Amino acid sequence: MMLRLSALLATTFALIGHSEAQLATSLQLSKRDYILGEPILASVTVTNHAGRDLVFASDNRLQWLDFLVKDSNGNPVSPHVRKMFGAMQIGAGQSMARQIDLSELFQFSRPGSYSVSAVVRLPGDTHQGSSTNRALFNLTPGRPYWTQKVGLADRPGETREYRILNFVGGQKNQLYAQIADGRTGRSIRTFLLGDSLSLRKPLVTVDRNQRMHVLFLASPTMSVHCQIDTDGRLVGRDIHERGPEGDPQLVSLPDGTVRVSNSIPYDPNAAAAAQNRIRRISERPAVVYD
Repeated sequence: MMLRLSALLATTFALIGHSEAQLATSLQLSKRDYILGEPILASVTVTNHAGRDLVFASDNRLQWLDFLVKDSNGNPVSPHVRKMFGAMQIGAGQSMARQIDLSELFQFSRPGSYSVSAVVRLPGDTHQGSSTNRALFNLTPGRPYWTQKVGLADRPGETREYRILNFVGGQKNQLYAQIADGRTGRSIRTFLLGDSLSLRKPLVTVDRNQRMHVLFLASPTMSVHCQIDTDGRLVGRDIHERGPEGDPQLVSLPDGTVRVSNSIPYDPNAAAAAQNRIRRISERPAVVYD
């Protein structure tokens, strides 16, 4: 009996080792620190050493790609949806990457430290497969700077809550927009607006179309104006230089519209053309007198 068990275990580990020997896998996250609710992008790279073309595909019983996420106590985080990953073909000796948003698969409801690794299975492999490295990441709620609830004109009784969050990562102060369900408080979408200088506080307001306007200082001389709708879409983004009478301002007009005043709209094409003119002048050869 013991001999049979030993033989079975040896066969199983041989199959796993054979699978891992034919694949080189790795996992990389887009960054280390995330705001709770924003996309957590994981890129899984697979290199085919099988000596033949491989087609990775899922069936109703087993996925070719799985993720294992654990919290700081080592407890697995349960997925809240079962995603079917599309097929991926990799030629012999070639590498391919698949990017996955972990926030779509797992319900991260609490801030904290987490780890993630992936498992890639060869076609027809019903065993453990090939495991990637383990990547660490942190989730933080961010620091609320501004909030406002608004109604939805096309959905009576429903509301949205606009939130502007501050997050200090390293030496950068980053500004995030978050749109949440007004009744449950659940985040619908969270995304980065950009790096914000603390020399001036961001300006935020809502227009008559229930769009949130955010104006923040991105450099000592330039401000960024963003417009976000109730579905969490960034519907407008433009850059303004400092005007002759001080800093740019958000102005709410009597008709409910919002505009940026006391600014010079930044034209990147004009700036590039001006830079090219300066470069051409500097490239002229020096005049030599006999």
